[in-house]
Amino acid sequence: MDFAFDARTEELRAKLLAFMDEHVYPAEAVAHEQRARLTSPWDTPAVVEELKAEARRQGLWNLFLPDAQYGAGLTNLQYAPLAEITGRSPQLAPTALNCAAPDTGNMEVLTQFGDERQKKQWLEPLLAGEIRSAFAMTEPEVASSDATNITTLIERDGDEYVITGRKWYISGAMNPDCKIFIVMGKTDPEGADLRRQQSMVLVPRDTPGLEIRRAMQVYGYEDHYHGGHAEVVFDRVRVPVSNLIGEEGGGFAIAQARLGPGRIHHCMRLIGMAERAIELMCKRAVARTAFGKPLAQQGVVQEWIADARVAVEQLRLLVLKTAWLMDTVGNKGAHTEIQSIKIATPRTVVDIIDRAVQLHGAGGVSQDFPLAELWAAARTLRLADGPDEVHQRSLARRELKKYL
Repeated sequence: MDFAFDARTEELRAKLLAFMDEHVYPAEAVAHEQRARLTSPWDTPAVVEELKAEARRQGLWNLFLPDAQYGAGLTNLQYAPLAEITGRSPQLAPTALNCAAPDTGNMEVLTQFGDERQKKQWLEPLLAGEIRSAFAMTEPEVASSDATNITTLIERDGDEYVITGRKWYISGAMNPDCKIFIVMGKTDPEGADLRRQQSMVLVPRDTPGLEIRRAMQVYGYEDHYHGGHAEVVFDRVRVPVSNLIGEEGGGFAIAQARLGPGRIHHCMRLIGMAERAIELMCKRAVARTAFGKPLAQQGVVQEWIADARVAVEQLRLLVLKTAWLMDTVGNKGAHTEIQSIKIATPRTVVDIIDRAVQLHGAGGVSQDFPLAELWAAARTLRLADGPDEVHQRSLARRELKKYL
C-alpha cells in the first residue's frame, strides 16, 4: 500500500485548496446573508451558483465519479484526499464541485445500472449540475436500517408501476431543483428471498400523487444547502415500467453498490470536518485567557488537541486503506474495512467537534462558528447509511466466522 499522492492527485489538491481559500471560505458568510433574504428558504443562494460555475471552469467538477466517460475518472484513493478538503466546508464545497450527496450516489446508480434513455433524461442533467435528485428509501414506520423491512409497494399494472408508501428524511427533496426521485420499494413482497423483493424506480417530482409533506429537522437544523430532508408520500403514483432501474428484485443489490463509495466520501469529508474543528480549537486556545493564562497552556486543552491529532491520523490511514482495497479488490473485498470506517469515523469526529465546542464555550453552540452545525452533521452520520450497531453486528459476525 502506497498512500503517497500521485501527480494528478497533487495537482487537483493544489487547485482545490486554492479554490477553498479564494472562493469557498469567503462565500460562507455571503451565502448566509443571501439565504436570509430569499423568498423561500429552500432556494439556492446566488453565490452557490457562482461557486459551481467557477469550479467547473477550473476543472473541479464531478471528481467523485470513477467512470471517465461521465466523471473525472479518479480512483477511490485519488478522490479520498479531495473529499477530505471539501469536508472543511460541508455546506458549500461538495455542492460547488457537484460532489454532494445524495446526487453522487444517484449518479453512480444511473451510471452503473441505468439504461441509455434513463441516462439521457436524468444522468446528463445531473452531471451538468442543472438539476438535483433524491433517494427515497427510509420509512418512519419500520426500522429502515434493515432494508428488507421497507413497506412501500411497487405494483405492476400493465405497462405501469403503481407506488404506494410513505418515506422520510429524504435528503434534497425540499430543493425546488430536485426533479427526480429514486424510490426503493417492494415489487415482490411475498418473494422467498428477502433480498430479492425490492426494486428501484425513477419517479419525476411532478408525478401526480407524489406529495412533499414537510421538511424534517436535524437537531433543529433544516440543512438548506443540501435541499433539506423531507417526508414524502407516494399515493398510488404511476410511472412507466421503463422507469425501473436494472431488474425487478435488484433493488437491494443496487443499494449495496451505492453505499460502498458513499461511505468513503462521507468518512473523508468527516475527516475534513475534524481538521477544521482542530484548526478552530487551536486558534481559540491561543486567543483566549482563563484563570490567568492562555487556554493553550491549560493541560486539559493540550490533551484534547493532541488526542484529536492522533485520532485524525489514525482515521485517515484506515479510510485510505479502505479506498485502496476498493480499487484493488472491489467493494466485497473491502467489506470489513468499509464497515470499520463507518463505525469509527463519525463516532470519533463527533467527539473531536464536541471538544472544540467545549473550548469555544457559548460561541461553540452559536451560529457565529460552524461547530454546532458540524456537530449535528457528524452525529447524524452515526445513523445515516446504517447505524453503528448494524455495522458492528455484521462486522462481529464476519470476525466470528473465522472460529466457527
